[in-house]
Amino acid sequence: MSPQPTAMPAERLPLIRLRGITKRYGQGQASFLALKGVDLDIDEGEFVAVMGPSGSGKSTVMNLLGCLDVPTSGQYFFRGLPVHELNRDQRARLRREQLGFVFQGFNLLARTSAQENVELPLLYRGTPAAERRRLALESLDTVGLAQWASHTPAELSGGQQQRVAIARALVTHPKVLLADEPTGNLDTQRSREIMELLWRLNSERGITVLMVTHESDMAAYARRIVRFVDGQVDSDVRNPHPAGAAASAASATAVQGAH
Repeated sequence: MSPQPTAMPAERLPLIRLRGITKRYGQGQASFLALKGVDLDIDEGEFVAVMGPSGSGKSTVMNLLGCLDVPTSGQYFFRGLPVHELNRDQRARLRREQLGFVFQGFNLLARTSAQENVELPLLYRGTPAAERRRLALESLDTVGLAQWASHTPAELSGGQQQRVAIARALVTHPKVLLADEPTGNLDTQRSREIMELLWRLNSERGITVLMVTHESDMAAYARRIVRFVDGQVDSDVRNPHPAGAAASAASATAVQGAH
């Protein structure tokens, strides 16, 4: 019988802990070291923007955090669980049960309704049809699209399609939402709407949000900004005045003024 993974000692458990993470692609002279000993802690409930130039390692580290890839060396703990020791099936289970994904390309099935797109992760879990429908509609309501449940992606705007993708990521109630350039295909107004939605999910529901972006005005919504350069963490700073807080305050003021 294979040995069971050994949990990290419980002195202080961040949600995510990376220690000495490296990632090498290719072999021999063609090999490339994409990550060079990354150390990073992320606590539950944080909103972190990951930035950096092309080739800096930011997307590589997100793939590792999302269990879509494995490190060449180093340790990755998720709630104390040593992810670096898990096999493929165990990583898939962690990904399925704890993580939600939002991508730049919305990745929606073109010929199915918004509701059916949101139901997909539940279908893979074997959730009964009635429960899938209930949870999908609840998730669409969370992103403000309950009334669009029967519409196909072609009948939705880009911003609405990304909201459906976020609803799909939320339907399994993940601990972490991993967003890779979530506003990359949207105009400025739709981008702000998506960022305000991510802010609300973080601040009101406590979902940990990790977002890769190359846009400083989108990163400004995060509470913390981690910048990668040449496969390493170059800076890690708290954002004392996140744009999401200002947007929420302005929205609350507008609501109060309407009464």
